[in-house]
Amino acid sequence: MSQAFSILNHEILYNGFFRLEKYRLKHTLYAGGWSAELDRELFIRGECVGVLLYDPNTDQVVLIEQFRVGALVQPDRAWLVEIVAGAIEEGETAAEVAYREALEEAGCAIEELLEISRFYTSPGGTAERLTLFCGKVDSTAVGGVYGLAEEHEDILVRAVDFADAYRMLETREIESAIPIIAIQWLALNRTMLRQRWAATPF
Repeated sequence: MSQAFSILNHEILYNGFFRLEKYRLKHTLYAGGWSAELDRELFIRGECVGVLLYDPNTDQVVLIEQFRVGALVQPDRAWLVEIVAGAIEEGETAAEVAYREALEEAGCAIEELLEISRFYTSPGGTAERLTLFCGKVDSTAVGGVYGLAEEHEDILVRAVDFADAYRMLETREIESAIPIIAIQWLALNRTMLRQRWAATPF
């Protein structure tokens, strides 16, 4: 039996900055037949982009830090260390968002852009699908506070040696999934990337 699902009912529970939808559905089972009817809420935020900003000449990554309402469950850890990210707006490509958000959130101009992967961030309850990039930047003048005032962004930016960034994973200073995935990817591909992007041998 081929895989299939059937939507029995759909309603929008909330439509604001984000959207919350509710579905009653059923789907086919691997053992055959159909599941019972299921009620599921779905958080809608659409297509997004994350970009790991990396300087191959200094071997540094650009990290940002900002308040995140989703981390309120740990009040003393509500400011998360992350990488540049943002939502794809109508008419934009994922690459265009990477270039735009790098400037808005970190003051960095991307020189070259490499797509890493596309994945769902938490498909058990949200439709968010993210395109992850690595962007070549010059980190020598990185630092300060960035973000758009009209979006109430207050973003601390810093350049960190790759070894220190990886240590932040090991000590759990970085708790957000997207930078964890990006930095682990860089750990596996750093030699290739430096050979491809570095202006001088290392």
